[in-house]
Amino acid sequence: MSIVVGYAPSAQGTAALRAGIREARSLKEDLVVAAYAYHDPERGKTVPTEEQVRAEVDQLAEGELPPMRVLSSTCDDAGEFLLEAAQKVSASLLVIGLRRKSPIGKLNLGAAARRVLLGAPCPVLAVKDAARSHAAA
Repeated sequence: MSIVVGYAPSAQGTAALRAGIREARSLKEDLVVAAYAYHDPERGKTVPTEEQVRAEVDQLAEGELPPMRVLSSTCDDAGEFLLEAAQKVSASLLVIGLRRKSPIGKLNLGAAARRVLLGAPCPVLAVKDAARSHAAA
């Protein structure tokens, strides 16, 4: 079994990677990073390369890494891609990052997060960016 982490270069993606690495170590499972398309202001729609993902994981790992692989997709529906990745590797856990919402928007999840939470074939760990949540406290 594996821990699948949804990732695009952002504060939310970094928070998800950090949590996914921690869970993979704790549960002694492989780490599968599902890198999905995002909008880059300079390049338009792009997907993080395997080298970019591995560099980010190396920076966050602080020690020994669990066995890892990267799945990539240019699919416009990040939620669907994450569900397919979790199904493909028989994930034991799916980790996603959430955007910080205003007090009024707390119950309104993004479309991809809602799709993952409602359709995942395994438990889902949803995390917020640590820097933002500490700044708000």
